Amino acid sequence: MNRLLQPRHLLFAALLASTPALAIDDARCHAGAYRLDDGGVVAIGALSDPAQLRWRRPDGTTGLLTPDAQGGWTSTRGWTGRADGVRVDFGRCDEARIVFAGHPGARIGFDVTDTTFAGDGVTLRGRLVLPEGAGPVPIAVEVHGSEDYSAVDLNAMQQLLPAQGVGVFVYDKRGTGASTGKYTQDFHLLAGDAAAALGEALRLGGSRTGRIGFHGGSQAGWVAPLAASRTPRAQFVLVGYGMATGPLAEDRDQVMLDLRTAGYGDDVLAKAREVTDATAAIVASRGARGWEQLDAARAKYAAQPWWGAMKGEFTGLVAHHARAEVEAMAPKLEVGTSWDYDPMPVLRGLQVPQLWILAGADSEAPPEETMRRLRTLAAEGRPITTMVFPDTDHGIVEFETGADGKRIETGYAEGYLRMLVDWIRDGRLDHAPYGNAQPLEATPRE
Repeated sequence: MNRLLQPRHLLFAALLASTPALAIDDARCHAGAYRLDDGGVVAIGALSDPAQLRWRRPDGTTGLLTPDAQGGWTSTRGWTGRADGVRVDFGRCDEARIVFAGHPGARIGFDVTDTTFAGDGVTLRGRLVLPEGAGPVPIAVEVHGSEDYSAVDLNAMQQLLPAQGVGVFVYDKRGTGASTGKYTQDFHLLAGDAAAALGEALRLGGSRTGRIGFHGGSQAGWVAPLAASRTPRAQFVLVGYGMATGPLAEDRDQVMLDLRTAGYGDDVLAKAREVTDATAAIVASRGARGWEQLDAARAKYAAQPWWGAMKGEFTGLVAHHARAEVEAMAPKLEVGTSWDYDPMPVLRGLQVPQLWILAGADSEAPPEETMRRLRTLAAEGRPITTMVFPDTDHGIVEFETGADGKRIETGYAEGYLRMLVDWIRDGRLDHAPYGNAQPLEATPRE
């Protein structure tokens, strides 16, 4: 999940039921970027729960806002659910003001243009958000992850980046928000839509369009480079916490990480590979093959203690249920995912500069093989720069580990959001250090 699009949220129904201050339906009117009296910026983003908001600052700090009984909003740190001492007041919707942790501020004005445009057989809703002014600015076309909700309503980049001089084009992917069509994870269809979105951003931006390209996280690591390969007008690709392996490999690598985290060694991982090979065949063929292979692995290993520790993207679901159960669930789960997609030919053929930002401890997109492949591509002379934030999880988020071993996400890594702005602006990272991010050095071709 891309937490800059729609982070997870907690439910505070009991508190909200007793809050008389602001009508819940009005909460989203406060979404925007605000300049505080100390010169700092805070971005307020809407969430799928209209009773809550999320604040973010360019230094990576973030919190969940919930209405309180005094007519304001109280914050909890990151995604922890723990109070962080931050209180926020907005006033009426038409006042466009804020008091954030004691600092008053006013909403920053942007040049905003709403639009609809044609994708491949669909009509897509989009929005161009530019800093106010007349001169050219760089523009990032936001490519979606796997989320199934409106980016126009919920993508936080449309507040964060324009406040720092970078334009943003957001759009509802097909089958979400106000766009037509059916939701899908067909990378080829989505790449075509993204290429169309860049064309629409260019049209709307006109003379104000500077450097323009694609930015996105997670699943966008497959879609954004593919979209760039389909339009000569893209000038860059910026991928956050994506994978240079295919979606079947993502599941396999997650399963291996699950087992290592549970304390199992290479001998068990080798056995589990038989399982992931079988589940991959089942999923990629939409159930046409792989069942006998899975039955054989189940007969050998289902009684062993590590069997229940397998989760992954889909292996746990398939391996821990009978065939009839999986087939009954399949119609609801099928979204046209391009399971056999190989990103390497596209990455090897792209001539535009790419920046990949990886989470060194990513539990959803384990980065080791991606790092190896990106090193190889860079060594071949491809225009790829890779930066790694160690000890961060999917979304470039920092975390604590609880007594139960579960991760508790506290905020974005310091330097991550600054890195996005700098590189989108001119393709350089001239203001290092970016927190504790480290460049991934190229290695000789393997």
